[in-house]
Amino acid sequence: MAEVGAHLTAAPAGGDRPSVFEAVAQDSLMAAVKPALQHLVKVLAESNPARYGFLWHWFDEIYVLLDLLLQQHYLARCSASFSENFYSLKRIPMGDGRQQPLATAGLPKRQHWKSLLLLVLVPYLKGKLEKLVSSLREEDEYSIHPPSSSWKRFYRAFLAAYPYVNMTWEGWFLIQQLCYILGKAEHHSPLLKLAGVRLVRLTAEDIQALEKKWAETTSSQTHSFTSRVQSALRKALGGIAFSLSTGLSVSVFFLQFLDWWYSSENQETIKSLTALPTPPPPVHLEHEPSSAVLPSLKTLCPLCRKVRVNATALATSGFVFCYRCAYSYVKVHQRCPVTGYATELQHLVKLYSPES
Repeated sequence: MAEVGAHLTAAPAGGDRPSVFEAVAQDSLMAAVKPALQHLVKVLAESNPARYGFLWHWFDEIYVLLDLLLQQHYLARCSASFSENFYSLKRIPMGDGRQQPLATAGLPKRQHWKSLLLLVLVPYLKGKLEKLVSSLREEDEYSIHPPSSSWKRFYRAFLAAYPYVNMTWEGWFLIQQLCYILGKAEHHSPLLKLAGVRLVRLTAEDIQALEKKWAETTSSQTHSFTSRVQSALRKALGGIAFSLSTGLSVSVFFLQFLDWWYSSENQETIKSLTALPTPPPPVHLEHEPSSAVLPSLKTLCPLCRKVRVNATALATSGFVFCYRCAYSYVKVHQRCPVTGYATELQHLVKLYSPES
């Protein structure tokens, strides 16, 4: 059944409070789905950049939209996120001393929308912030802004403060989990507290209600065009949810295989077995008026005609430049200055020399 997931069991008599292992495991579930999809999109984009390149370029935005639809579907129908439903958990409002509502009743509107935003928006913004910090660190040393400029001072202060902010964020979650283990808190995650909900196990009544609701949804007949479209969208989303739930066990094995396959130790073995001979150097494109002419001395940069500083090679052509020269040129023209081969910033490879 799509809504109940692959591992639904009735709540034990020991109480409805999930163990810390269940709580942490459901948190890490969605973190395992995103890398698998990202790798799939990367393979598609590399195999056919013209057709699938946009998927890689806009992956974060496409993923957050799919995540939004998936989490909205489960919150509305099961009072839980996708991963929480997979581990037979549901959300209930805090401070409600009355009998727990069934999972099919849904959350109050306020808790529903707060849960949705915290489930989807916070991971998206955190991922974007980490990418921003990574790019700023790469450009910090060779930024075109003067050292005394206000922008330079601002983002250097930002880079210096970010590790402490991130440590505080992670420490907040760790302390909350420790309080949960010791029975001093109702939530293992601060995000649940911000959403005004807590996690409990599904009961036998919840499971029966979910099964009954799913059976009524699949057997109901709609006649108006709008109702049919809405029903088709719900069925499509339910099918996606069902595929994720039933295929998750295989997906976890597949993720473990990918981790092993792309591990550094395994890649070294693959390279030693499948190493190809070094290709010949690229032909200089003399007909290109914008191509740089190679200097007579090999220690000079083809762009600035001075002794190279922070020697950097372009992986697409093999020619060596100053890092700042190559970075500025490739960022503007997206090609090698000598050969004209299509090049991106990630193709810049810094070289180590004992003299430097």
